[in-house]
Amino acid sequence: MSLPELAPSVMRFYGETIDEGSRLTRSADGRLELARTQELLRRFLPPAPARVLDVGGGTGVHAKWLAEAGYEVTLVDPVARHVEQASAICSASVGDARALDACDASYDVVLLLGPLYHLPDEADRHQALSEALRVVRPGGLVAAAAINRYASLFEHVTYAHLHTERMQDSISKILRTAVHDGPGFTLAYFHRAEELAEELRKTGLNGVEVFGIEGPAWSLVKAAEQQPGDGPTDDLIASALTAARMAEPYPELLAASSHLLAVGRAPGGVR
Repeated sequence: MSLPELAPSVMRFYGETIDEGSRLTRSADGRLELARTQELLRRFLPPAPARVLDVGGGTGVHAKWLAEAGYEVTLVDPVARHVEQASAICSASVGDARALDACDASYDVVLLLGPLYHLPDEADRHQALSEALRVVRPGGLVAAAAINRYASLFEHVTYAHLHTERMQDSISKILRTAVHDGPGFTLAYFHRAEELAEELRKTGLNGVEVFGIEGPAWSLVKAAEQQPGDGPTDDLIASALTAARMAEPYPELLAASSHLLAVGRAPGGVR
C-alpha cells in the first residue's frame, strides 16, 4: 500500500534532529505531560488485556507503560528510526495515520497522541480521525492529542525572549494562522479546544470531551527549570498537577494548557 507523505521538514525533524524517545522524560514540563496523559487515559481505557493501536506512537513511550499494564499494543509511526526503537517494546511498523494497515473494528482503543500535530490541512486531520474510527470496534475509545493554539505564547515567556521583535513576529503568526513552519520546531498545527472537539464530532465520534493535559500552571514549571539553580521543586510540580486537575470543570482554562487531549467513543457497542 502506498502511504501518504508527511512534509519533508517533519520527517527530517524526527528522523535526524530531535530524540523523541527522551522528549517526555528529559524536562519537567515533559514529565508533567507524560504523567497527566497517563492519568487521563487511565480514566477511559477498558481493562487489560485490550487491543490498543498507538498511531504516531514514536519510540514507544506510551506503548511501554501500556504494555507493562497488560495491554496488547501495536504501534505505527511514519519515522523508521522510531519504529526500530519501539520494536523492542511491542509490535511496530512504519505507517501513516491517514492510511492505516488494519482491519475494520479490529482494536478496542486507538490513540493519536501526535499525528494531528503535523497535519495542517483539515482534510488530512479528518482522514486520520476517520481511519481511527474505522479500525476501532463499536463503542471503542479514540483519544487524540493536539498542541494548544496558545502554547507558544506561554512557552516563550519562559525563555525570557518573547519581548524581542523576532519572537513576537513568530508567535503572532502562530496565533493568527494556527500554523508554524519555520526554525526551532517543524511544520505544526495548533488547535483551539473547541475546534479539536468539533473535528472529533464531525468524524462521527460520540461523547467527545477535551482536557487540558498539563493544565494552567505548566509554564511556571518550565520557567523554573530555565532559571539557574536546581530547577522546579517537587512541591511546585505537585501543585501544577493539582492545578491541572482542579481546572478540568472550567473549559475557559483549556486555553492555558500546552497540549489538549480529546476522547470520544465509536458509535454502537455496549459500554
